[in-house]
Amino acid sequence: MSFIAQLKAAWQKNNSLLCVGLDPDPAKFPAHLRGKPDAIFQFCAGIADATADLACAFKPQIAYFAARRAEDQLEALIAHIHDKHPNVPVILDAKRGDIGSTAEQYAIEAFERYRADAVTVNPYMGRDSVEPWLAYKDKGVILLCRTSNPGGSDLQFQKVGPGGTAIYELVAEMVAKDWNPDGKYAGQLGLVVGATFPGEIARVREIVGELPLLVPGIGAQGGDIEATVKAGKTAAGTGLMINSSRAILYAGKDEDYAAAARQVALETRDAINRWR
Repeated sequence: MSFIAQLKAAWQKNNSLLCVGLDPDPAKFPAHLRGKPDAIFQFCAGIADATADLACAFKPQIAYFAARRAEDQLEALIAHIHDKHPNVPVILDAKRGDIGSTAEQYAIEAFERYRADAVTVNPYMGRDSVEPWLAYKDKGVILLCRTSNPGGSDLQFQKVGPGGTAIYELVAEMVAKDWNPDGKYAGQLGLVVGATFPGEIARVREIVGELPLLVPGIGAQGGDIEATVKAGKTAAGTGLMINSSRAILYAGKDEDYAAAARQVALETRDAINRWR
């Protein structure tokens, strides 16, 4: 089954456009987990188990694991999600971007070592930097387009060409048309568009049609749920993976942290669904 087929099934089964981000910061863990050698795995697995029926995807951010030499715990976490919650795809948030054989090695890391269902990729080195990822036909490749950070405008909103096309629009057009001839990669491609720019979400949706959008920026980053859903949903009321990380992960500070995370995830999913 392709990544986007998995995603569509999760949208329907869990009635959810919520993507739960897994950005583990041990300094914020409950006291009973601190100091344990597998604390990162235990914390994230607890969140995943508590929210799996409320999510359309999980998104572990690789830097939070690698910085603490916890890549083995990331492998174990993705294996755990695949085993216990096989209907919820895992997006490895890595934002890789390189060419040739190096890109091939990064693809092996994401798809063979970690066994992620999809990965975030930086497209700014061009199509040949993306092709090694697309060689994995059942895997998703979610390309940075309009990011949620304020500095994203430094480059992404610059105008190019005689028509004054913004760079983020150019990326959306290339991915939807030039890089996806005849829908060849329709089961693989998606775009990252930040919730802090609902006008740009609407513009990207206009350009790319039904391609799924990964939307970070709600919750701790301040993105508006109503504006995000109205701007980015497809005619079927889907098409989005609206990510929330810190607001869910750190909703509770004690041994009941997973239950607290579930409550916030439930509230967030339902808030999203009100505008579908």
